[in-house]
Amino acid sequence: MSKPQLFMFHFAGGNSYSFKFMNPYLQEFTIEPIELPGRGRRSGEILITDFHTAAKDVYKQIRSKLNSKHFLIYGHSMGAYLALKVTKMLEHDNISPVGIIVTGNAGPKISENKKRYLLNEKDFVKEVKKLGGLPSEVLENQELLDYFMPILKADFEISEENNLERDSTINVPIYSLMGDTEEHADKITNWSKYTRSDFKHEVLSGDHFFIYNHPERLAKIITKHYHDHVIEKKLS
Repeated sequence: MSKPQLFMFHFAGGNSYSFKFMNPYLQEFTIEPIELPGRGRRSGEILITDFHTAAKDVYKQIRSKLNSKHFLIYGHSMGAYLALKVTKMLEHDNISPVGIIVTGNAGPKISENKKRYLLNEKDFVKEVKKLGGLPSEVLENQELLDYFMPILKADFEISEENNLERDSTINVPIYSLMGDTEEHADKITNWSKYTRSDFKHEVLSGDHFFIYNHPERLAKIITKHYHDHVIEKKLS
């Protein structure tokens, strides 16, 4: 019997290797890392800066890989916005995941006024530093920074211009997690507005990249979220 698929959407500046640290804890699943153009295995492709174009790209990847109606979608930060949008797109095709897990993001309409992708390089790097998203070896190496800067700015534009509205509400359960020192962690229940199904949330210790400190806990939540709702999915 084949394993359920777990589609994982990376954060700004991420790639298909971003969640490799969780693989040992998710052996119950077939992990399907989704990757936007312009980085990693798709480094030869043109970067996307438009949210809806990015969502279509992710949607096509899922449709090409999907081999069961029992699957999960997980997204961190930018990936959380895409998880919501792509799930809505799949529902239009009468396809839906068992549930979605979103981390490092308080949901649509919370940070809508930020336009960090328009900042000059110096100020943009300061903002990225606040999130803890780049290792010091990148920040201190201009050649590496020159490589990552276009990717990061493109992804920040995708994220900050997501234009998700209340009609993005989906019919599958959402489980949301954030780090306790993240901006807007106190607004994590905002995600409950975007599901007609079950909603759960949890705040763990850490910053925007708290997931790296809690791989086992996060994997347990993902696994439990699947098992809690797969029976409902089978009966639907």
